Amino acid sequence: MTAPANKLAGLVAKINQSGLPSTLREAALSTAFNTQVKMAGVAGIHIESLSDSQSVLHLKNRFRVQNHIGGVHACGMALLAESATGVVFGMNVRDSHLPLLKSMSVNYVKRASGDLKAVATLTSEQRDAIQRDDKGNFVVDVVVTDSKGEQPIEVQMTWAWTPKRPKA
Repeated sequence: MTAPANKLAGLVAKINQSGLPSTLREAALSTAFNTQVKMAGVAGIHIESLSDSQSVLHLKNRFRVQNHIGGVHACGMALLAESATGVVFGMNVRDSHLPLLKSMSVNYVKRASGDLKAVATLTSEQRDAIQRDDKGNFVVDVVVTDSKGEQPIEVQMTWAWTPKRPKA
């Protein structure tokens, strides 16, 4: 087994290998993420699973994230996609580098029904590039589905990594 890419990956590995029941493991992953990404915590983003190649996140359709017609608000949908892509991307960025969202494109193609699920994936080539190259960027694949299995949004999230600047 190779060493984790960074502190986040190390923490996730400990949680995933802890032997906790799935409910507690998911709660631990979600809490670790939501305490660092405050907006995700406010919205109630839930991590079902997380590895260096895939993340599965959920957002329940509840009052605090609803729009005027009772569905998940457009910003909530974008937040879910950004969180799913960002956390799987962040699992691979070295501690000496910064992960940065470079661009986000969200097309709202149909009304969302019920709760939402986002699955983001990185290919082995993408993971290798993050480890090998000093800086770069690419689109992280993500699919967002609602409780009917429909895709209410089409998303492109471009993530970049760059070396941290020394503190002055």
